[in-house]
Amino acid sequence: MTRLLLCGCGGKMGAAVQNFVRQREDCQIVAGVDLAGMPQEGFPVYTGIAEVCEPIDVIIDFSHPSALPSILDYGKAHPGAAAVLCTTGYTPEQTAVIHEAAKTMPLFYSRNMSLGVNLLIELSKKAARVLGTDFDVEILEMHHNQKIDAPSGTALMLADAINEERENAMKYVYDRHSQRKKREKGEIGLHSVRGGTIVGEHQVIFSGQQEVITLSHSAQSKELFASGAINAAVFMQGKGPGLYSMPDLL
Repeated sequence: MTRLLLCGCGGKMGAAVQNFVRQREDCQIVAGVDLAGMPQEGFPVYTGIAEVCEPIDVIIDFSHPSALPSILDYGKAHPGAAAVLCTTGYTPEQTAVIHEAAKTMPLFYSRNMSLGVNLLIELSKKAARVLGTDFDVEILEMHHNQKIDAPSGTALMLADAINEERENAMKYVYDRHSQRKKREKGEIGLHSVRGGTIVGEHQVIFSGQQEVITLSHSAQSKELFASGAINAAVFMQGKGPGLYSMPDLL
């Protein structure tokens, strides 16, 4: 039984994690952390992680980037405790801190916690490897009209994965309407659509001579990220220091 500490338990993703955990027999939430201190059913809630006194195996964090230092401090003070970092919006400096902390504690970090999206990334890498440079690559992502950043972090993950397969020789092109020239061979085009309540759609298009291969993923609910986080937490129990991600879980 994996004992979980849920940071951000009072938010929407925290509620989704609780719902999925109730349906499982291999893990249990033993404590939660939420700045508002909102009571939750089945476990105590603290306003700060330093206040937690229950023994835990893995932290699941769906809170805020500002909570990162306290989570890492808790991990250092409790050897063997792992953390699954699901919060988005880390700065490059915070990402560097995560990499450094992983030298002494087990950390799981991915910019997208969906198993399906990470499988799409692996399939895209394989397609890039098999198809080679004869196929042009375009990435299309669609999200709801409240999303601020474009392209999405997942689209960039896809582009980075394909670029690595091509020895980081690709150029990212975000805006074609300002260009009056033919498409260059070493480009990856990234295109964003924003509208309505689209949860998340990603397509990777490989266009060759007389044929097109399209790999796609459609997110029906944000709750799928909660499910991925729980799978990661169970996977992390008992792991040694290091930085783990979805490819390790897959």
